[in-house]
Amino acid sequence: MKFVVIKRKWLTLLALVLTVGCVSWYVSDTDVALTNTQPNQQKLVINLVTGEFSSKTEDGQEIESYRWDPGTIMIPKGEEVALSIYGVNGKEHPFFIEGTDYKGVVKKGEETVLQVTFDKPGIYRLICTTHARIEDNGPMIAYLIVD
Repeated sequence: MKFVVIKRKWLTLLALVLTVGCVSWYVSDTDVALTNTQPNQQKLVINLVTGEFSSKTEDGQEIESYRWDPGTIMIPKGEEVALSIYGVNGKEHPFFIEGTDYKGVVKKGEETVLQVTFDKPGIYRLICTTHARIEDNGPMIAYLIVD
């Protein structure tokens, strides 16, 4: 009769190799299944809000400024994007996107959704016409960077 002696470190190594192999197989198989079942047609939604800053100067004068938040947005070229803008501060903000035909109005307590697609890369400015300059409590300008 012959006995085979298997050392504990060999059993541990074998168990480790089998565990890594099983985990690798499971993860790769799961990734394929998830990739095949997830929809690829989700539209990009970018959320903005209207904001206001106010302060007093040293002589007590009240100053304020309105802005879009966030102030800089990245948009993929050629992809349809929904700009969802919620009015938080200010009664209303009529706006346009420079170099395009896109325009609208954001009212306090309401959401304005604008469907946009940019075919040319570049920087487009989202400008509130009420607050376009410092003298009008602005400039309320966001930068849409299309790449």
